[in-house]
Amino acid sequence: MRLIGKEEVENIAIGAALLGTGGGGDPYIGKLMAMQAIEEHGPIKLIDIEELADEDMVVPSAMMGAPTVMVEKIPSGQEAIESFKSLEKVLGKRIKATMPIEAGGVNSLLPLALAATVGLPVVDGDGMGRAFPELQMVTFYLNDVSTTPMVLSDEKGNSMVMNTINGLWAEKIARTATMEMGGSVMNAIYPMTGRQVKDSSIYRTLSLEENIGRTIKEAKTKKRNPINEVLNLLGGYKLFTGKVIDIERKTDGGFVRGTAKIEGLEKNKGENCYLDFQNENLLAKTDDQILCMTPDLITVLDTETAMPITTEGLRYGARGTVIGIPSDKKWRTPKGIETVGPRYFGYDYDFRSIEELNDRGEK
Repeated sequence: MRLIGKEEVENIAIGAALLGTGGGGDPYIGKLMAMQAIEEHGPIKLIDIEELADEDMVVPSAMMGAPTVMVEKIPSGQEAIESFKSLEKVLGKRIKATMPIEAGGVNSLLPLALAATVGLPVVDGDGMGRAFPELQMVTFYLNDVSTTPMVLSDEKGNSMVMNTINGLWAEKIARTATMEMGGSVMNAIYPMTGRQVKDSSIYRTLSLEENIGRTIKEAKTKKRNPINEVLNLLGGYKLFTGKVIDIERKTDGGFVRGTAKIEGLEKNKGENCYLDFQNENLLAKTDDQILCMTPDLITVLDTETAMPITTEGLRYGARGTVIGIPSDKKWRTPKGIETVGPRYFGYDYDFRSIEELNDRGEK
């Protein structure tokens, strides 16, 4: 166990945005909420997964909805507390810890704000190792952990308890409710024992996010190339460098869907890169070659600062470097590919790893 303060939160926010593959909500909002909670309640306890007792009750906390909604509808933090209190009553057990459901943007940071406020520790892990748009797209689901009971809460004081037959139905019903509740909600979901967390999670994600943020900052201080430093840290690939010349984006069915067109610069001059996203970046390709595909990670970094750019933050004229990172091995299993692979999202491709596809990028 160690304590997390403001400096650690700053670094985690950068790493969360990078691993979030463009989605998971605006990390800036989550960072401010976590820092305010630390100011009011003191530092946050971060515990390793191995420190959990097998019988401990652990409940992830997250925002659900379209990331663009959060730009105008900022959560107060009370929504997450209400979700936790309601789920605790349903379970009839005391929740011993919380954790991120994904490594992405705001959803890596909201559990920190909640933990500081209610005095719970945060588990150093998550259920994706990146961000994905749907509730069943977690490693807990791959291990047959029940999605429900779960609670959704909005900023108006509404909350609802759900029990569904599986994660797919939880996603369908909760997505519809989220749209009626204003496009974004907070949830308490996937209640697990410590044993289930140990068996199903991706380990030490928050520590990795912190390390990513620290690596980018230190590279700038030492006049090193921060993008290269990050690629070395994560075993990633530089896929494309260019300027955003077109962006199509719409909020549809509780998701932000769209495509960004990037005109090549430097070594990629004369080429175009196309990024398809559904909250998160799912496919990167040129006119004649696929560069990376889900579940491997696709992230856009500001070419000058190496700061991650979210899908809602992509703007005409932005100069970005597209990088790809191998996904956790849990996603490369047959069930993982079935759950989050390209065909699930409607692409007529079989999954090919970034290692297989990358015969042109710089590692």
